[in-house]
Amino acid sequence: MKAVQLHGYGDVDQLRYEDVPTPEPGPGEVLVKVFATSINPVDWKLRQGHLKEQIPLSFPAILGRDVSGEVVAVGAGVSHPKVGDKVMGLVNRSYAEYLTAKAEVLALVPDGLNREEAGALPLVTLTGAQLIEQGVKPKSGDRVLVTGAAGGVGRTAVHVSKKHGAYVIAGVRDKQKREAEGLGADEVVALDKDQGIACLKNLDAIADTIDGETIEKLIPTLKRGGVLASVLGKPSGAEKADIRVEPVWAQPDASRLRQLAEDIQKREFKMPISNRFRLSQAAEAQKFAEKGASGKVLLVP
Repeated sequence: MKAVQLHGYGDVDQLRYEDVPTPEPGPGEVLVKVFATSINPVDWKLRQGHLKEQIPLSFPAILGRDVSGEVVAVGAGVSHPKVGDKVMGLVNRSYAEYLTAKAEVLALVPDGLNREEAGALPLVTLTGAQLIEQGVKPKSGDRVLVTGAAGGVGRTAVHVSKKHGAYVIAGVRDKQKREAEGLGADEVVALDKDQGIACLKNLDAIADTIDGETIEKLIPTLKRGGVLASVLGKPSGAEKADIRVEPVWAQPDASRLRQLAEDIQKREFKMPISNRFRLSQAAEAQKFAEKGASGKVLLVP
């Protein structure tokens, strides 16, 4: 089969489209023919070596966390999913024509959902949902600010927060305010404008997807005992505040992924696709995404 292998830390020239052996499913695993995967920031951070302390790689390595595809073989002990099922999931080594994954991490793709676009959903939707449900844990009426709300993780966090009855404030760049009006939040604020941050106070929680100087400015807007949940670790300055900090790292959850995909299929929220590239164009696709694509970037074998 063809796959994109990373041969060392560095620029996109370390990504090479080449022949590798097709994997075989072991006990509890299935073999998936890939319809699509997508580019996520973790992919280029791994390539650049920024995460080598937390996630060391052995080269050559195949990147990729998202998949949508079709089950073409099953290992011992697997009764579900079955051969022929269209599936999606949070996996590893998805920059490839085929991959193996534990059967329990895969969800069936809902009828009517575009099979390629399903490949954009697993990491960002599960991260956004877990950011809210495991990190923030909002009560009905809580005032929750979601930073980076126009991104895939952020828009999922807005959707899930509203489902839990929170009063949701979508934090975006000023140029994104019009787009953010369609997210379903109760308010939209520009976090790159001082007057936007100045209007925030007594927040019960912040669901953070951006970190940096902005989150340091936002910490004082939390009420005493408030929650700062982040997908980027503990922000600097948080230890000085009387708040609870909850780092959140996405974990596979096939049942929750299926529910979120159904919500998208029912148009309760959207996951925009910015561009599609062939798998052989993975280097070009990473460069495009890294520049700040306005939606998800798909890789299609």
